[in-house]
Order: sequence, then structure tokens, then C-alpha cells
Amino acid sequence: MELPLPAQAPANPPRKTSRIAAILWTTLICATLYVCCFTRLEAVGFVGPDEPRYAWIARDMAESGDLITPRLYGKPWFEKPPLYYWSAALSFKIFGVSESSARLPSALFALLATLAMGWLAWRFYGGETARWLLLLLPTSAGMIGFSHAAGTDMPFAAMITLAMIPTANLLGLIPRSQIELRDRTPPLSSNVFNAIALGLCLGLATLAKGPAALILAGGGVFFFALFTKRLRETTRLLHPAAIAAFCVTALPWYVLCAIRNPDFFHVFIIEHNFKRFLTPEFQHIQPFWYYAGVLLVAFLPWTPILLWALFAGLNRIRLNTLSPSTLLLLCWSLFCVTFFTISRSKLPGYILPAIPPVGLLLARSCTSISLVKRWPLVVSLLAFSCAWAAFLIATLEHPEQMLRNAVAFKPVIILVPFLCGLVNLLLAVFLAFRRRSAAVVAAVVPFFVSFWLFGIVSGFSPLSVLSSRYIAQQIQANQIPLSLLRVDQLKRATLYGLNFYLQTDLREWDRNPSREVYVLTNRMYCSVERAEMNCDDLWIEQERLDTFNVLHLTPKN
Repeated sequence: MELPLPAQAPANPPRKTSRIAAILWTTLICATLYVCCFTRLEAVGFVGPDEPRYAWIARDMAESGDLITPRLYGKPWFEKPPLYYWSAALSFKIFGVSESSARLPSALFALLATLAMGWLAWRFYGGETARWLLLLLPTSAGMIGFSHAAGTDMPFAAMITLAMIPTANLLGLIPRSQIELRDRTPPLSSNVFNAIALGLCLGLATLAKGPAALILAGGGVFFFALFTKRLRETTRLLHPAAIAAFCVTALPWYVLCAIRNPDFFHVFIIEHNFKRFLTPEFQHIQPFWYYAGVLLVAFLPWTPILLWALFAGLNRIRLNTLSPSTLLLLCWSLFCVTFFTISRSKLPGYILPAIPPVGLLLARSCTSISLVKRWPLVVSLLAFSCAWAAFLIATLEHPEQMLRNAVAFKPVIILVPFLCGLVNLLLAVFLAFRRRSAAVVAAVVPFFVSFWLFGIVSGFSPLSVLSSRYIAQQIQANQIPLSLLRVDQLKRATLYGLNFYLQTDLREWDRNPSREVYVLTNRMYCSVERAEMNCDDLWIEQERLDTFNVLHLTPKN
């Protein structure tokens, strides 16, 4: 957040850096992007109900070659459009079927979103803000978490983020470079190119998650035009080339899928878009302040800076000193959060498109810290560091009182508070001595150590068996015939995960006493069923949140 400057120069003129410094910065940024986006993709098996379902559909597309109709267990599944399925199917074809291959598309899309924001940071505010952004955004909890998830949220957020570049160009917010000024690039051809890029990005975003892409981008730009009174520039976004590019990119799949599946429109548009937004039918009900907490968690360990930037920014807003570029970032991100706050169905991934622009605003705040306002930030960082240290000590001394299932999450409750506390402490120390560049470098280094430690502890802790992967391995090791295996009242996440790993569609036990059956359950049934059937316990030994038991039931003669 800064004073508005002329449109022909970046808000922060780039400082000259030596070649060695440039090489060191590039090396650190590349290492950070690789570690935070691509390492430990397979450390934990598929968790939750979505990851194994999306991976199943992608595997089905790779095996069947049908890229039009998503199918789950052989039946059409229209919850989400196909961009993630296509990406994961291609990954399966190249690298084979695994958790890493299923999560690789999200990691690549996270990289694209980060690089896009880095480019905008450089053109809006200069090189120092770009360096902070390229180190701060990929190390935030939200980007790390969703880049390691096999799902549609990161592809959608990345395409929305990429759409900001041509949007900013068409709105005249990107200062023209010296090359453009020297070559005198015609504005008309530049506008056509940016319009095509905008239509392509929004079309891919629509293929990632649906028509919400147009609402989010359009809403952000509408309020930007309203506040800045730039309605004429905004009409450039409706360039015929943008509309044509969007239609060519997004419509073919929707038309073909609707032709092949008559119920597509009702299921996808009505149920999974309108009903999901307007009604609590999908049981994702949360309080109105839910996304405020999500944002604070998503920006760990940088949350203290986020809170400081928020309060500092409110004072700037009162003074009406926001530049158009900053206002675009604010409108883009705030509209996304507000739109999904109104929704009756709330999930953390819904506001992922808001995280990159908020990250850019956060990086800008860090590079514009004045001498007067430096000390309140330093004090806040030290206070948060002490709070994390206190939480770590409390959880280590009384884990069962501080956190449920503390044994299972022991690596997390050690690494997360330690990392957050150390990062805040290093930032406070270096900022106190006016070493702004050294502060971000020192704060990022602990991430490398943490990822290395997580790779070690995840294989020797209950974290390795939190998903259904471990149960599936035990079923296969005990040579339990899948044709006779049934389940009894398992959670959706467990069932979908088992289906993926066992490549079958497990059915619910019908309690028929005349058939031999193996029943996977987390309940104790032998004492109940012994009156009607012979029952043997085949325990699956594991350290996990739930203990599962396989019962071998045979009819009595």
C-alpha cells in the first residue's frame, strides 16, 4: 500500500543488484519453490473424500480414453469440470499411478500462480517486492497445503491468478517497459493479445471449477471500476477476442458433455453450483466469520505480518492514498472472500483465489516498512514467537489436554509451532537491525530443515497411516479376497480411499447370515454376531486415530 505514482514507472524503481547477488537470489527462490511445491507429495496417502475420488476419475480417464464424461465407479460424476482430471490423467500416463502423480498437477499450478504474482509484483512495485513475494507466498500454509492436494482448488485459483496479468494490462496498470517504448508496440495488437490471454485463462478456470470464474473476475473488476471511475478502460475486458478465446476454450467440453449426458445441466449447474451456493444442502455450514480464520491459518507463519499490514493499511485507506494497482488487488481478493462468505456452503478451498493477491499486498507491505512503524511490527513478531513457544511447551508437557489424538499428530504439533516461532523470531531480529532483505532470507531457511525433518518423521509416526493407504496395504498383505470383502458404516473418506487403492467399489455389508463374508469395520461385532454366524477376528494392527478390524464371518452348519 503506497502513494500513487505515475503510470509510466514502477512504484519502486528497481535497485541495481550485482550479478552475484542476482544469482544468489535466483538460487534461493528456485530452491524455495521446489521444496515447498514439489517435495513430499507422497508423504501421506490420500486424505479426505475428495482426493481419492478425483484420482479415481483421472485414472479412469487415462485407462478408458474418454475425456468427456467423468466417471466414478463406472457412473457419470458431474461434481466438477475436467481440467484437473485431464492434468492428472496425463500425469498418470507419464509417471504412473501414485499419490505424487495425482498431486503433481496441483503443484505445477501452484508454481504458475506464484510466478504470475511474482511478475505482477515486479511490474507493480519493483524487484524487492517481487523477491519477497516469491519467498513469502510459496511458504504460506495455504499454498503448501493445496499444492500437495489432488483436487480442483489449485488449478482454479491458478487460472484466476493468471487472468490478473492480462486484466492489469488491459486496464493500463502495467507500466510500459523500455523495450516496448523503444519498439513502439502498437497498443491495438497488444490489446488483442491480452484479450486472448484473458479469455484463455478464464476459459481454463471455467474448466477447472465452473462458471464461478467469471463471477469472481468480473466482480473484482466491477468494484475496481466503481471505486476508480475507470469504466472506459474496463470495457476493454469485453474485447471480442477475449469472448472468442473464452468460448473456444471452455464451451466445447460443456456442449459435448451435455449432448452425451442429458442430466448434466441439472446435476452440475443446478445442484453443484446454484444449490451449493444458495442452500445448506451439502452440509458445509460455517459461521459468517469463517473465512477470516481461514485466511489467518492460510498465511502461517506470516500471520503476524498479515495482521500488522491489515491495521497499517486501514490507516492508509482513510487517507485515500491507494494506487490503482493496489486497489485492483484489494477488490480482486475482497470480492472473492465476500462472495463465498455469503454462500450457505463454505469450505477452505473456496477462497484460495484470494490468497495470491493478498500475498502480493503482504509482500508490498513488508517492503514499505517505515522506520517509525518498524518497531510495532518487531514487537508483534516477538509476541507471536513467544506465544508459539508457550504453545509448544504446553503441548509437549500435556499433549492429551491440548490436542485430541496428540500421539497421532505428534510430529505436527512439534514442527509447526517450532517453525512458526522460529520464523517470527528471525524476522523480528533482522527487521530490528534494519536488515530487510536478510530478514526474509533468514525466515525462509527453516522451511528447508522442516521439510527434511517431516520426511523423516512421517515414515516413523502415525502420520504414515492416517489415510486409507495403510489399511489397503494390510488387506492385500493378509490376502483377503476382495470379492468377499464388505464394509460396515465406514466414513466416506476411508471408503473412497480404500476403493482407490484396492481398485474396486466396496459395498456395504447386508448382514446376510447365509453367506461367507469379510467385514471391514471399526466396531466390535463378533460378540453380537456369534449367535448366527461363526466369527473370527483378523485385526489390522496399526497406530491411527481409529482401530479397524476385519471380521471373517461364515454361516453355521
